[in-house]
Amino acid sequence: MPAGRWVDRADTRRVFLAAVAAVGLTSVLAALAPTFWVLLAARVLQGAAGAMVVALYMPVVAASVPAKLRGRALGYVATIMPIGSMAGSALGGFVADAHGWRPVFLVKIPVLLVVWWLGARLLPRGRGGLPAPDRTLLTDVLVLGGAVTALLLAFDRVENGSAYVAGVLALGAAGLAVVWTRLRSSRPIVALVKRPAFGLPLLSLQLAGTFVGLSLFLLPFFVADVLHAGADLMGLAMIFLVGGVAAGSSLSGRLTERYAPHLLAGAGGALTLAGLLSTLSLDAHSGLADLAWRLALIGFGQGVFGAPNNTAMLAATPAGMIGTGGGVAATVRTLAFTVGPAVASLAYGLGGGGARGFRTGVVVLAALQVAGVLAVAVGRAASRPAGPRGSTDSTASTGSAAPADSPDAADPAPDGSRPAPSVERTARA
Repeated sequence: MPAGRWVDRADTRRVFLAAVAAVGLTSVLAALAPTFWVLLAARVLQGAAGAMVVALYMPVVAASVPAKLRGRALGYVATIMPIGSMAGSALGGFVADAHGWRPVFLVKIPVLLVVWWLGARLLPRGRGGLPAPDRTLLTDVLVLGGAVTALLLAFDRVENGSAYVAGVLALGAAGLAVVWTRLRSSRPIVALVKRPAFGLPLLSLQLAGTFVGLSLFLLPFFVADVLHAGADLMGLAMIFLVGGVAAGSSLSGRLTERYAPHLLAGAGGALTLAGLLSTLSLDAHSGLADLAWRLALIGFGQGVFGAPNNTAMLAATPAGMIGTGGGVAATVRTLAFTVGPAVASLAYGLGGGGARGFRTGVVVLAALQVAGVLAVAVGRAASRPAGPRGSTDSTASTGSAAPADSPDAADPAPDGSRPAPSVERTARA
C-alpha cells in the first residue's frame, strides 16, 4: 500500500523502469550473497522492488488502455501471471537440482532486460519524476509492514501448533493496524475501502483467494496420505489448475466489455464453489483424471472471477489513487493466499486428518467461497445507480464507464447533462 501511494505521486514510466531494474539488481545480490543474513536482506529488498511492480499494473492499465478495453487488458495480466508462475517454478526447480540455488535468482535476468527495454519504448512519459519518500510514507512502511509480518507469523505459528505465540502475534498485528488507521496518511485509503463499490469487491477478493488452501495444503496431504502417491501426481494435476486460470482469465477479460463485472465475478465464484464441492467425492481410488477436471474447473472459475473483479475495483478508484488501490488489492490478495492454507490446515487437523480431515477443510473453504459470492451480489446491488423515476444507467451494466472523478469523465453541464468530451479530453483518455 505505501508503494501504491508513492506510485500515485510519481511518473509511472520511471517507476516501472526503476522497479524492474531493482528486481534485477537484488536478484544478483541474492545470488552472490556470502552469508544467510546478506541473502535475507537481499530478499527483503527484492520484496520491496516487487511491491512497486505489483502496485504499478493498475496505473499502467489505466494510463495506457481506454476504459472500455480495461477488462480485456486486466484479463491478459491475469492470464500471464499463472503461466509465468508455473514456468518460473518449474524452471527454478530444474536449475536448482542441476546447479544449486544461486543460479535460480539469475534465471529471470534475461527476461527482465527484455521487459525493461519494452517498458522504455512503449510506456508513455508522465509527470512527477521519482519523488523522495516522505516521513508519512516511511511510517506507513514500518507500521503496516509490522502488522502484516506479525499476522503472517501468527498464521505460521498456528500451523506449527504454537497457539499462545500465535495469539500474541495476532494481538500485535491488530494493535499496529489500529495505530495505522489513526494516522493521517491512512484516511484516503480507509475512505476508499469504505466505498461499497470498491470495498465489497475487495472483500470478495479476500474470501475467494482462500481457495489456494486446497492446492497448497489439502490436496498435497490427500495425495500423500489417502492416494499414497508422490509429488509427481500433484505436479501434473496442478498443470490443469493453472491452465484453467489462464483460460478463464482470457475469456472473462473479453466478456467484461459486454457484461457487468459483478455478474461475471459472481459466475466465477460459483464455478469455483462447484469445483471445490466436487472434490468431496474424491476417494482412495481417484487418479489423475479425477483430480485434473476438478482442478481445471476451480482454476477456470478463479480466472473468470479475477479480471471483472479487478475491473470493478479499478472503476471505483479515484483517478489520483489508482496506484494506492492496486497496492490495497495486492495486500489483500497476499493475505488471502496466506489465510487459505492456514484455515485449511486448522480444519484438516480438527477433522482428524486423512480423508475426513480433507473433507472438513473443503467444507470450510467452500463456506468462504459462498461468502465471497454473497459479497459480489451485495456489491452489485450497491453499485446500481438510483436514476430518476426508476431509470437505469446502461453503463452500469457494462462496467465500461469511467468513474465520475476520473479524467475520462466529462464535467457536467449547468443543466446536469454531460456534454460530449472535448478533443483534448478524448486524446488524454
